[in-house]
Amino acid sequence: MFIERTSVRLDVHARSGAAAAIDGVTGELVQARLTPSPEHIRSRVQALAGPVAVSYEAGPTGFALYRMLTSAGIRCQVAAPSKLQKPAGDRVKTDARDAVHLARLLRLDEVTPVAITSKQCANMRRKKAGKSGAKEAALANSGLT
Repeated sequence: MFIERTSVRLDVHARSGAAAAIDGVTGELVQARLTPSPEHIRSRVQALAGPVAVSYEAGPTGFALYRMLTSAGIRCQVAAPSKLQKPAGDRVKTDARDAVHLARLLRLDEVTPVAITSKQCANMRRKKAGKSGAKEAALANSGLT
């Protein structure tokens, strides 16, 4: 059951982001362009009328944003992209339109969340796969990055 006043949908990429927020009391729709910085996103979300619930699609940006928002006391769901309802006949895809549509889905409690692993579990999984960060450290020290 959706109990928060404001539902926020983020469409975050490596270099840009879009957000749409729906105030459940006034019905106001607020759209904004964001930088992909988790701190910037957190501050913008905290400035909205609360309580606030946030959702964004799982993807290559990972779960750092999820962890930051939940540690700040904001309910956050990472949506499974394959489980989201798509409007029939909607062929024009923009970040802003996606954000508005998915803010409405969050408001209706129609978002299927993915399971988020703990930071410790993710680190153990990386170590087991042999991705300890040695390659990244070598590239950083070489000056090529």
